[in-house]
Amino acid sequence: MRHLPYLSYYLYPILAGLIWLATLLALLIYWLVPPVSRAHYPSMAASQQIAYISDVGASTLKPLFITGCVLTTVFLDISFAADYYLRHKGRLVPNQTRTETVLAFLTIGFAIIGTVGLILLSVFDTARYPKLHNIFLLLFIGGYVLSAIFICWEYQRLGQHYKHHHQLSTSFWIKLTFVILEILLAIAFVSCTFTQHYNAGAVLEWVIAFIFSAYVFSFVVDLWPAIKTQPNLNLHNPREKGMGFEGNGGQVVNGNGYGNGNGTGDMRYVGASEMEEGGGESSGSHLPIQGYGNAVGGGPVMGLTDHSSRPVTRERGLAGNF
Repeated sequence: MRHLPYLSYYLYPILAGLIWLATLLALLIYWLVPPVSRAHYPSMAASQQIAYISDVGASTLKPLFITGCVLTTVFLDISFAADYYLRHKGRLVPNQTRTETVLAFLTIGFAIIGTVGLILLSVFDTARYPKLHNIFLLLFIGGYVLSAIFICWEYQRLGQHYKHHHQLSTSFWIKLTFVILEILLAIAFVSCTFTQHYNAGAVLEWVIAFIFSAYVFSFVVDLWPAIKTQPNLNLHNPREKGMGFEGNGGQVVNGNGYGNGNGTGDMRYVGASEMEEGGGESSGSHLPIQGYGNAVGGGPVMGLTDHSSRPVTRERGLAGNF
């Protein structure tokens, strides 16, 4: 079965972002256009003219609001998990220290807290459960802001090891901008709400929600490089097929990746701890490893090359592709 090279993990944040945007736009358009036409909901204050997202979501469109919140957070959490998984497997630049691994777990942990907050605030709506709704709203905002802080910290440290991987820097600045904006807007939102400036608070809530969609889409930048390290490259392309090495029982394809003896190969990012003398350049460089592993049914295959085609040797084998 031929591999589809452009279907990869980056689709998860795209789905999450599109679902979130569609949910917000559906709620906003429903409230603005006839027959609703800026209706004053029972959950709104007497002086309030602009509805909060939660005011609209607590009415007729509550099932849509709950569905949108659930699907958005599920796909976003999968994106967080995919980022960790791909770094652990070497398909994205891997974490080099225990601190970076801990930061990755903290990122996922607080994202789950934010997920619980968003789902529960949509279920416990502001019309029927105002106190619970406000608690879960703060849980949602706090969880994802802290998650973004930890992933910024992780990417800042990764950027020190992999200075030539510019997507790390791009993602770091996008997420740092999100953190700063969301913290400032969240402070203003809470202040307006508790001082009963409800119209200003409602506007800020809509702005915060739309900025959150930009944060979700930023994970496309993180997961996009995994396209180049997919486990089954298109071996019909001469550039990917490369040369073949014969083992005792099968052919290993030397094609920009690990040969496994069955005609397939993949690429890995090799960190400083994986480099061996004569085989690497700078710490954590991107090394497409060629012909590394055992032929099916036979002995080890030697002879790896990097981009400069310098010979490299290893004595250890590799368990199959993943």
